[in-house]
Amino acid sequence: MQLTISPENPLEWFALRANLVAVPILHVQIMPVLAKAVLEAADKGVFEATKNGPKSLDSLTSELRLNKKALGELLGLLTALGYFTYQDGLFSLTSMARRFALKDDPRSVYGMMIFNNRVVWDWMSQLGTYLETGEGVHYHDKLTPEQWRYYQEAMVAASNTEAPEFGRRAPVPKHARTMLDIGGSHGQHSAALCRRLSGLSSVILDLPEAIDQAAPLLARQNMGDRVRHRPGNALTDDFGDAQYDIVLLSSLAHHFTPEQNQQVADKVARALRPGGVFIVNEFIRPETGARPELLGSSTDLFYGLSSTAGNYSIDEISEWQQRAGLKPHKVVRYRTVPGRAMVVAKK
Repeated sequence: MQLTISPENPLEWFALRANLVAVPILHVQIMPVLAKAVLEAADKGVFEATKNGPKSLDSLTSELRLNKKALGELLGLLTALGYFTYQDGLFSLTSMARRFALKDDPRSVYGMMIFNNRVVWDWMSQLGTYLETGEGVHYHDKLTPEQWRYYQEAMVAASNTEAPEFGRRAPVPKHARTMLDIGGSHGQHSAALCRRLSGLSSVILDLPEAIDQAAPLLARQNMGDRVRHRPGNALTDDFGDAQYDIVLLSSLAHHFTPEQNQQVADKVARALRPGGVFIVNEFIRPETGARPELLGSSTDLFYGLSSTAGNYSIDEISEWQQRAGLKPHKVVRYRTVPGRAMVVAKK
């Protein structure tokens, strides 16, 4: 699945083929406006204001206390983007927007929208400095309690579609009893596996600051004592010996250097029981020159900016696991999240 520029008629097709379209203008002028428009629409409550039925521009202007001209321009763009339809003077949410942009839908990405608008957008202004110095934001060390809350809601939103597929397809021992979820905060992945395996319980190891904000999110899963938090740090804590049937490292390797990921893999190998599995769940960095994959490439740059680390290839992840003494088991590519995969090794 790719973001592409698609011609709508033969003349546009010819212009693209003949290199007559100034593609960079679309990237630098149009796409930032598209992204910010969607983010602000979520933050200003535009989607929520229309969830119970179509609304006119006048009605939305009054309800949201926004400028009529500016809101009309925003709604026009959102209609072109497929978030709204417009008929008889009324704006109606599309099924896509209703599923993914409203707060309460199980697959909503609303939390990610708010985090990106209120926190991440400012980070992008530091991309030039990152390119000059190689030093990223290191945001885990700088988030305020409020930003931690936004961050945890964003992580839930990012996992709303992924976690159910993870629960169905993760190649884990059928009779697994114990799981360590490193950096799992909100608990969606642990909960998904525990629902699949009735005898499984999971411990989520995460930073105390993360747990402070993630505890209410885990409570939403209604898993009781089967999924619980343990404050700690993956880089400094010992995971024990032969204690777990499953160890999950999801969306955390991209914050660590290769050396740190190797240290974690070594500790995981000791903590696994024979037959246990180590799952690294990540966006995968495509090799330079390979088939274009925008999600893997863009998140690689973004994680570099935000954490001075980045994405890794499947071969790199597998090498950490093998150096730790584990055997390659499976690579499971997600159907619902392009560019993402589980890289699984077994003890």
